[in-house]
Formats: sequence, C-alpha cells, structure tokens
Amino acid sequence: MQRPAYAIPPAQSPPLHHPVPQHVSTVPQLRSPPPPVPQNAQQQQQAGGYGYGQSPPQQGQPGGAQGSNYMHPAFGGFMNDPTTQMGFQMGKSAVAAGQEYVEQNINRYVNVSALKHYFNVSNAYVIQKLFIVLFPWRHRPWSRQQARLSANGQTAEFLPPREDVNSPDMYIPTMAFVTYILLSALIAGLHGNFEPQLLGLTFSNAAVIIVLELVVLWLGRYFLNISSESQIYDLVAYSGYKFVGVIATVGISAVFNAGKGTGGWVGWGVFGYAFLANAFFLLRSLKYVLLPSDNTPGNPSMQTIARGQRSRRTQFLFIYSYVIQFAFMWWLTALDVSGTLMKAKGGK
Repeated sequence: MQRPAYAIPPAQSPPLHHPVPQHVSTVPQLRSPPPPVPQNAQQQQQAGGYGYGQSPPQQGQPGGAQGSNYMHPAFGGFMNDPTTQMGFQMGKSAVAAGQEYVEQNINRYVNVSALKHYFNVSNAYVIQKLFIVLFPWRHRPWSRQQARLSANGQTAEFLPPREDVNSPDMYIPTMAFVTYILLSALIAGLHGNFEPQLLGLTFSNAAVIIVLELVVLWLGRYFLNISSESQIYDLVAYSGYKFVGVIATVGISAVFNAGKGTGGWVGWGVFGYAFLANAFFLLRSLKYVLLPSDNTPGNPSMQTIARGQRSRRTQFLFIYSYVIQFAFMWWLTALDVSGTLMKAKGGK
C-alpha cells in the first residue's frame, strides 16, 4: 500500500546532549587488598573478583559431591593464614591453662572426682530412695554393696547410687533444699505474705542450718578420728535427707492448718512422724560409717576400732540422729519466715 501524497512526514526528535563533567576526580579508587588464596585456587580466580565472585564447585568437580564440606576460598585462605593459626593456638593454650588452674584450686578444697560419685543417680534410684527416707521401717538390708575390682576379692570402693539404693547421694539433698525454699515462698504467696526478700530470708535460714550441721560433723570427725575423705562426704550427704521430711511437714501443715505454720495436731503429728523416720533412717545408714564391722574385708577406711572409741561413736550417732536432727527440723518447720517478715514490715 502506497503512502498518500498528502501524508505528513513523522517528526524527528532533536538530538540529545549529555552533560560533560567539569571536574574529574584525581583520587584513585580505593579497595581492600585481596585475601590470601591457596595456590591450588589461583587459577580459578576471575579478573577483578579476588575470589569473592566464584561459585561453589559443581557436581563432578573436586569437592562437588560433598557440598557441606565446601569452604569458600576467601575463608579457607583466612584459616590458612599463619597469624590466624598462631592466634588459635594461643587461645587454645589459654583455655587449657585456665581449666587446669580452676581444677587445681577447686580440688584443693573439694574433691570433684569424689563428688561425681554422689551425683551418679537414676530415676529409679530417686524414687526408691525417697520411699526409704519416708518409710524406712521395713527396709532390708541396710548394708552397702561393694565393687570388687581385684582378683583376690579385695574391695576398692562402693557402688554408685545408680547401682545401689543404700548408697548416699547428694542429688536428693540438693533438690530438697531448693524445693524447700520454693515451697515456703509459694505458701507465703498463696496467703498474701510473699515478698521478694522472702526467698533470701528462707535461703539464709536453711543455709545457717547446713553450716551449723557441717560444723557439728567436722567436730565429730575430728574427735572421733574419722580420717577417710569419703566418710565425711557420706555424713554431709546424709545430713541433707531431713529436708525431705521437712517438705512433707510444711506442705501437709499448709493444707490442713491454712498456712499457720506447724501448729495444730495435724502439723505436729506429721512433724513427729517425719522426725522419727529420719532418725531411724540415719541410725541404720550411718552405722557402717561410724561403727564399721571388725571383719569388713579389704576396706582400708573401715579399720578395727577400740571399744572406747566405738562407745563414743555410738553416743555421737544417737545424739546426732535424735537431738541434733530434732532441733534442726523444728527450726526449719516451726520458724515462720513469712510471719517474721510481715512483723518486721509492720514494725517500721
């Protein structure tokens, strides 16, 4: 089809004129130097990329089959840098020296390896041990099982709590101590007496009991010539089982006495049972520690003791199980920390 003669030709746009910069910066372009690249990757670098624009190896290339093990060339060069490796070695040496220093200073006062034995527990052991502490009347036997490690039948150590229900542990005493503090705060909160400082007061009250009992145990160890390190740990472990009876007393008393402490027949009845159960449990359990048998085979920590020493240890066992435990359990149950706090606030 031909264009008509009267058609107007299309208009043409004027030419574009780009602005010409008047000043050209003479400052050279700055860029960070490229990181060191391994020799086997130098041929793979792209022009001007310095290794940053490279793609990971594909399937069929070296390292392509294991995508998770691929390391970027820049990162690999950083790890292979001598300065970086020297820094890693210095950091590793500093951490190892710090751990060794801490272990040496802690072991100077506390035998960490011996404490691990007392925390080697299981769920079945915890349930059985709690039942024995609360209902020790028909439990038999009370003797601990010994691990025979030599061919001649000589015993080297006792089985851990996980393998022997009669073995003392520090897991239940520790958890009972924490539960006692939380339970006291919970009961105070249910009756509108909770204050943040109540946690500190309850903790201080229980901590004073523990410190006093440790002092008594240390004096008993000194005067009764108990030189074995494992035996003093056994005494410390057994001293914490009273918190189980204290928790039962505080909890039941709060339910039946409306949070009025241990007062009332129900509270004092539960307290009396918990005290007698704990005393009987300690008498049976501590007998092997304070009154070892004369014919105990192969245990150097249980040597034959004289008749006078045996009599003194029997008296200490009776006083510790009945007199001292009664005083401390009464202190923990009858002392109303929340009431003391409210009186202190009202007096101001």
